[in-house]
Amino acid sequence: MTDYYEVLGVPRDAAPEQIKKAYRRLARELHPDVAGADPQAEERFKDVSRAYDVLGNADKRRAYDMGADPASPGGGAGGGFGFQDIFETFFGAAAGGAQRGPASRARRGQDALVRLDLDLAETVFGVHRDIQVDTAVLCPTCGGTCCRPGTSPRTCEVCAGRGSVQRVARSFLGQVMTTQPCAACHGFGTVIPEPCTECAGEGRVRSRRTLSVDVPAGVDTGTRIKLTGQGEVGPAGGPAGDVYLEVRERKHETFVRKGDDLHATLEVPMTAAALGTVLALDTLDGEREIDLRPGTQPGQVVTLKGLGVGHLHVGGRGDLHVHVDVAVPLPADDEQTELLRRLAALRGEERPDARLAAANPGVFAKLRDKLAGR
Repeated sequence: MTDYYEVLGVPRDAAPEQIKKAYRRLARELHPDVAGADPQAEERFKDVSRAYDVLGNADKRRAYDMGADPASPGGGAGGGFGFQDIFETFFGAAAGGAQRGPASRARRGQDALVRLDLDLAETVFGVHRDIQVDTAVLCPTCGGTCCRPGTSPRTCEVCAGRGSVQRVARSFLGQVMTTQPCAACHGFGTVIPEPCTECAGEGRVRSRRTLSVDVPAGVDTGTRIKLTGQGEVGPAGGPAGDVYLEVRERKHETFVRKGDDLHATLEVPMTAAALGTVLALDTLDGEREIDLRPGTQPGQVVTLKGLGVGHLHVGGRGDLHVHVDVAVPLPADDEQTELLRRLAALRGEERPDARLAAANPGVFAKLRDKLAGR
C-alpha cells in the first residue's frame, strides 16, 4: 500500500494545515504548467493529488491509518487487508455483514491548478478572461462506456460480477475465508471485451478547451477562483474535477498596492510646493486633479477617496494615496544663485538654525531603500 505521508513528505501525526501546505507546495512544483511535458513530473503530480485526496479528508485519513486505502478500487482492498478484510478473516464473511459489491469504473477526475497573470487595472476593476486548458474530456466515440461502439461490458466469469473472490485458507485459528478483489476484472465485476480504439478503454481523451471566467474586482496575488466541474473528466466518464485559478498580480510601474489601497509618489518643484498649485494626475480611472496647498511639505500625503482597488465580494473601493516628494533645484548659473540668496535673505535664512527632530519613518524608509540600491 502506498505511503501517502511519504509522498507528501509529512510525518504521520501531521496537522491538517501542514498537509495542505505540503500539497500546495508540491502541486505548484509539479503542475504541467510549471514542469512542462515531463512524464515523471506528471506521474508524481498524480501521486501527490491522490495522497492529498486521502490525507486531506478526515474520514479517508482515519480509514487509511487503520490499514485501508480509500484511493484504490473497492476502498483499499487491492493494496493489502482493509479493516473489513481483517474482520472477515477472523469471523467469516457472514459475520462481516453483506458482501461489498463491485467497484465502479467511473471515478472523479483530478482537479487542476492554473496560474492567472493579471495587470493591476484588471484586479482593480475585475475582468472577463477566456483561458485555454489542456484536460481530459468525455470520449466522443464511446461516450464514457470504454467499449467499442456496438459492444458492451461483459460480466466477469471468474467472480460472476461480484468484483471479489473468496478463498479458504488454513491458519492457527483453523480454516478462515478471505475476500479479495477479483484479479480478472480488477474488482469491477465486468470486463471490456472490445475497448474503444479512440480512448483505449479509458472513456476519456485529452483535449484543449476554452474556459470563460469573470474575475471579480479585488483579487490579489494568491487568490484562488474555483471553477466547479470544469476540471478533467474522470475515468469511464466519471464526474469532472474542479479548476482552481490562482491569481498573480503583475507589478505596476507607477502604483504600489497595499491591501485595497494604492500608493504613488508625486515629485513637484520646490516653487510649486511653496506657492501651491493644481496638478493633473493620470490615475487608473483617468485624469484627476490634485490640489497642493501653499507650503506643502516633503512626505505629505494627499488622499483621493475611492480611486483604489475594489473590495472583493463587497461594494466600494479603497483609496489612492499620493506621497509628495519636493525636488530641491541646483542653481544652474550665477543669476539663479543670486535669486536663491535674495530669497534666503528675505526669509532670514542666510545662516539658518538647524536642530535634530524625530525621524520621519517615510524618509527613513526611502533612505534605506537608496542605500540598498533599490
